[in-house]
Amino acid sequence: MNRFLLGLLGLVLMLAGAFALAVHFGYVRQMDRSAALLPGTALPPTWVLWVIAAAAVLIALLCLRWLTAQIPRRKVAAWRWADEAGATRITTATAAAPFAEEVTAYPGVRKVEAALTGPHTAPRLALVVRAHGDADLRGIRRRIDDEGLPRLREALGTPDLHATVEFRMSPSKADARVH
Repeated sequence: MNRFLLGLLGLVLMLAGAFALAVHFGYVRQMDRSAALLPGTALPPTWVLWVIAAAAVLIALLCLRWLTAQIPRRKVAAWRWADEAGATRITTATAAAPFAEEVTAYPGVRKVEAALTGPHTAPRLALVVRAHGDADLRGIRRRIDDEGLPRLREALGTPDLHATVEFRMSPSKADARVH
């Protein structure tokens, strides 16, 4: 939707510019290129100019807001533990990466995206597992619950780590070779 509207706006502006150039160079015979664009030569009232300036500033600020929204942001949280032996600091992406690599090695799994959220005292794990179409999803989920999650809980020292798993299917390996 965003790209479509930008493309449409760009097309309209290009056509308007092309039309203005065509009138300027005399290719549009119905319009006199030496005629004034608007009738009359008097300036509008001062308040109209202030409204136009305010509208231009507002549009400029909205455009800046839109531009900053286009900048991708990936918030990386860091967990910190401190005890008598010292302090430990780790980013959630670093903590989730080995787990994602482990699950990617399971049969039928193509790719895994793992994100740890929340504080280290009550973390949550969100998994997006991209699997082949012929993969055993129950088996993958069972291995995650029985093998991967217990190791991650032990490594993080959080026995109450909750996980949500989303499966996304892709063509099976056999289907991918046929095409």
